[in-house]
Amino acid sequence: MGLLGNELAFAQTLTPQEYEGVMALGSRKRYPADAHLLTEGDRSSHVVITIRGWVTVSVVTDRGATRLILGLRGPGELLGEMAALDRHPRSATVRALGPVEAQVISGDAFRRFLALHPRVSGLVIRQLTFRLRSADQERSALASLTVLQRLAGRLVELSGADPSGPYAPSGPAASGPVVQLAQDELAATIGATREAVAKALRLLRIQNVVRTGNRMVEIIDPGLLALLADGHQE
Repeated sequence: MGLLGNELAFAQTLTPQEYEGVMALGSRKRYPADAHLLTEGDRSSHVVITIRGWVTVSVVTDRGATRLILGLRGPGELLGEMAALDRHPRSATVRALGPVEAQVISGDAFRRFLALHPRVSGLVIRQLTFRLRSADQERSALASLTVLQRLAGRLVELSGADPSGPYAPSGPAASGPVVQLAQDELAATIGATREAVAKALRLLRIQNVVRTGNRMVEIIDPGLLALLADGHQE
């Protein structure tokens, strides 16, 4: 599974001229924390390029009662490109983790820009392909891995993340890496219920793999956590 992804942000792949050209197509907008930049099922077709702040990309699972976070996106990311290209309803919800500033560009203007800039069009297709593959991997993990495996894998990923990201993997009073997430948020990153995550965390605490606190999970034994993520039972 990969929540943060490993591809360059869209804006970082553009030349200065391309960046200036695409940003000139839209207008700047600010979103408060928890605001929806895009909503699953909506029929809008605009795209959003984040400038400051982080967002989650999530879908409602087949069970209907669980939200699955497919990705975290930071500054420079292109969002909403699928609906802009195929004009179908939005496939996911994009929610601001904190205050977010972004450039909003109409679908028509974005499509015209891509038609005139084949290299940028290729970059968008490449990004879209990467994200679809990543989403497929998330859904596969949801179906084939236990909650404990998915939780261990997510903690391994987030505890090694960039400190400038949305969930700072460090703490001044902690001896090990720290993932700063509430249990319900952590549950949403693996498509599980809060109760199931609480049970899995309890097992990890008993084995002295993690220590938990208010909106935080400290990794005490990264090696054992990685083994559990790979399916080794202790």
